[in-house]
Amino acid sequence: MIRQFIPGLPGVTESDGKLFIDTEKEGFDEELLAFYEEYIMVSEGGAEIDQSRFVLSRDVANGFYEFLQLAEEKKGDLVALKGQITGPVTFCTGLVDQAGRAIFYNDQLRDTAIKHLAMKAKWQISKMAAHCDRTIMFFDEPGLAGVGSSAFITITDDDIISCLSEVFEAVRSENGLNGVHVCANTEWSVIFESGVDIVSYDAYSYFDKLILYGEHLKSFFRKGGILATGIIPTAPEFVDSETVESLTEKWQSQTKQLVALGIPEESVYEQTLITPSCGTGTISASQARRVLKLTKAVSEKIRG
Repeated sequence: MIRQFIPGLPGVTESDGKLFIDTEKEGFDEELLAFYEEYIMVSEGGAEIDQSRFVLSRDVANGFYEFLQLAEEKKGDLVALKGQITGPVTFCTGLVDQAGRAIFYNDQLRDTAIKHLAMKAKWQISKMAAHCDRTIMFFDEPGLAGVGSSAFITITDDDIISCLSEVFEAVRSENGLNGVHVCANTEWSVIFESGVDIVSYDAYSYFDKLILYGEHLKSFFRKGGILATGIIPTAPEFVDSETVESLTEKWQSQTKQLVALGIPEESVYEQTLITPSCGTGTISASQARRVLKLTKAVSEKIRG
């Protein structure tokens, strides 16, 4: 999920099958300068983003182009389109420099990477908007599951919010909604305080952790925030054992707990998306199809 969004960054080097940013390579300073010049030109409207380094390459993101083709075929039936990109914290803690140090801890490289992701997200939104007026961009942040651990001890809440705010702004400039997905538990207060439009989480396994943030949840719903409730399991051991009825019952039980916090039941229904708990890339094709069918069926049953 990092490799897909690396092309276009200055200093990208591959050795022994590993990608990293080499700030000591010959010409790095010139590459960095060229990056910022292009970023300024595109962000200020002096150059077309379609002709820039911020376009997703078919070499690493062919699925996105397939997605757009299918969207065009179903154009008249679409309610919304949702894109996906690696979140800035996960990206910057997962990508390293030549010394093996995460680029998050290099202010210059972090700034470059965040601007790079912001423009990649902006480009995706602009392409989706050609097929559907309502667009959503989810930033995948599995790295945020480490917030509060020793690995993240020097990363502050303000650091995280600052990273997210910049990429959110790029999406909003194209009239898109922002979502953050964390596939495990995290300090959810940071996500709520980031100004995100949609909070996406694994409700199948971690609802008991999210419900602890009652005041944040109430404020989020009051402001019109949307909860992307990952009630459909994607872990292979649970996909085949659950049913539409069991998952709907689980969602309704969780809804009662949200209502008990003081959130109007109507708001929960109006501001909830039913989603898989995480991606389906690690399970079989047949199980992935079952996850999608369960998602559709559970949503329809709840609406009914």
